[in-house]
Amino acid sequence: MHSATASRTVASLSATSTMRAAPLSSRCVNRLATEHQDMRMRDIGGVLFDYGRTLVTFAYPTADLLRMLDEFRPRIEAALGVPAPEAETILDAVLMPLEQYISSMSEDEVDYMDVYRDTWKRAGLRLPDDLLHDILDAEQRCWDRAVEIDADALGILTWLGDRGIKRGVCSNAPFPPEMMRRQVDSNGITELVDAIVFSSEVGRRKPAPGMYESALNAIGMTAERTLFVGDRVREDYEGPVALGMRAVIVTAHAEDEPRDGVPTIKTLAELPSLL
Repeated sequence: MHSATASRTVASLSATSTMRAAPLSSRCVNRLATEHQDMRMRDIGGVLFDYGRTLVTFAYPTADLLRMLDEFRPRIEAALGVPAPEAETILDAVLMPLEQYISSMSEDEVDYMDVYRDTWKRAGLRLPDDLLHDILDAEQRCWDRAVEIDADALGILTWLGDRGIKRGVCSNAPFPPEMMRRQVDSNGITELVDAIVFSSEVGRRKPAPGMYESALNAIGMTAERTLFVGDRVREDYEGPVALGMRAVIVTAHAEDEPRDGVPTIKTLAELPSLL
């Protein structure tokens, strides 16, 4: 649900992508700077949230992925007609290289099944599409189980809804939308937001204006009346502000410290103080 240059030591893998990242301790102080925008946030009718490192975090589910891959080895062997590689080899040669697509800097989203198929081929494993889909689905279920909700996320979403403020998720996620939506359904976020927009549905990635426009349309709000909350300056501050939104970076799980002048809050629990 993120790219990463993750450790090649399987036992200590940690994701560093926007979608799938292990929590990091906050290194930033609360800097509600007003240099670039009015932080009083008056007349806000909607709030759009990034997903990974904002509403949720992930620890790389190494053991679960290895178990899943080992269970698929007989089907892989049957499809190839030769012994299947060990699960650790598949993780290293196939799944880890795919992490690059999670936090790609491109504004065009990939067709994830295409890159999934090609990555298996580059590893010398030409598998039929139905088997690839089953493996991908099982892989994403490992991530579904690995997701950790931010301690303040559900409470803040409820607080906003109680006050009639529209809530949406706007996230770069190359994975098949039905798999991402299953994850968000399972962790309780779906029922607390008015709309969810993933880049895999739009074909564009933040900071492409089309991503934000799709999310604004989905919650029925104008840019001027919407606040964007996320963890990355380029995608979650600069892009929204360029479109006319107000924006703030939450640093609780952010990988990088925002530069001076970028408005920040330490945790989602501070969001009501801005509204």
